[in-house]
Amino acid sequence: MLREVAHSMHIDPALVSKFENGTRQPTRMQVNKFAEVLDLDTDALMVEWLKAKILKEIGYDDLALKAMVAAEEEIKYKISKKSLPPKQALVSLLNGIDEYKAKLDALRKFDSYKIAQALELEYTFESNRIEGNTLTLKETDLVINEGLTISGKSMREHLEAINHKEAIEYVNYLVLKRSNLNERELLTLHNLILRGIDSVNAGVYRQVQVMIQGSAFVPPQPYLVAKEMELYFIWYNENKSKLHPVILAAEMHERLVTIHPFIDGNGRTSRLVMNLILLKHGYAIANIKGDATSRLAYYNALEKSQTQNLKDDFIELIASQELKAIESYINIIEK
Repeated sequence: MLREVAHSMHIDPALVSKFENGTRQPTRMQVNKFAEVLDLDTDALMVEWLKAKILKEIGYDDLALKAMVAAEEEIKYKISKKSLPPKQALVSLLNGIDEYKAKLDALRKFDSYKIAQALELEYTFESNRIEGNTLTLKETDLVINEGLTISGKSMREHLEAINHKEAIEYVNYLVLKRSNLNERELLTLHNLILRGIDSVNAGVYRQVQVMIQGSAFVPPQPYLVAKEMELYFIWYNENKSKLHPVILAAEMHERLVTIHPFIDGNGRTSRLVMNLILLKHGYAIANIKGDATSRLAYYNALEKSQTQNLKDDFIELIASQELKAIESYINIIEK
C-alpha cells in the first residue's frame, strides 16, 4: 500500500514512511495529493495537518494557549476582510439561477434523453465555433449522429465535432460516477479533445511557450505549468465546498484557460471543466455562443480577468449564460 501511494504521488516510499511515523511533515501540496490518492476528505485532512504544524511550532503551555487565542482573532479578522460580498448584480443572478433550478428540479421527471442530446449537440457546435470551426449546427449533427463527411470541410473540423461529443459523454460519465475533478480526469478530457488531431500533445502539458492570438495576456512559461496545475487542483479542493457552484465553475474555467497548460484545446477543455462542475451540482450546460458578438464579449471578459485580475465581468457572463440555459431547459420541457 505504501509503495502504491508513493508511486501515485511520484515520491520516494521512504518519504511516505517518514510522514506515516511522524518524523517528517508533508507540504500542503502533498497533503492535497494524499487526499486525492486515498480518496479522503481534503478539508478534514488539511485541518489535521495544520493542527500538527501549529502544535509542533508552539508546544503545550499556557503561553501557547494565549497565543492561539490571539491568533484566532487575527485569522477571523483577515477572513472577514477577504470575504467581501459580491456585486449586487451577481447576487441577483445567482438568486435567479437557484429559483429556476428549483423549478427545473421539479420538472426532471418529464426530462428525456432526447432533450439532453439536442442541447449537447448545440453545445458542441457553439464551443467549436468559438475556436473557429466552420461546421454549421446541421452539419455538426450529420457528422456526429449520422457519420457523414461534409464536402469542403477539413478532417480536423470533423474530428473536432466527433471528439467534443465523446468528451461530453465522458463528462456525463464522471457526473454519474460522482467523481471529483482531478488531474487524471482533466488530462483524459483534453486527450479526447485532441485525439486524432494532435496525438503527441493530447493529454500532455505543454513544453513550449505559447501566445494567445489577439490577446495582450501572456500565459506562464512552460516550466511553471506543472506547478501552476498543482496549485489549480489545490485551490479547487479548498474551495469546492465553499463557493456557489456557478462561481466555482466560472473560476475553474478562468483559472485553467489562464494557465493555458496545453498547446491547443485549452478553451474547449476549460469549458468542459466548467460544465462538469455545473452538471455535478444539478445545473444545466452553460453554452457560450460562438457568434462574433458573443465571442468578443467572452474574450474581453477573459482578458480583463487575466491582465487586470478583475473577474466580476467574466463570472457574471457565465452566470448570465447559466440563467439562460436553465430558462431554456424549462421551456423545452414544458412544451
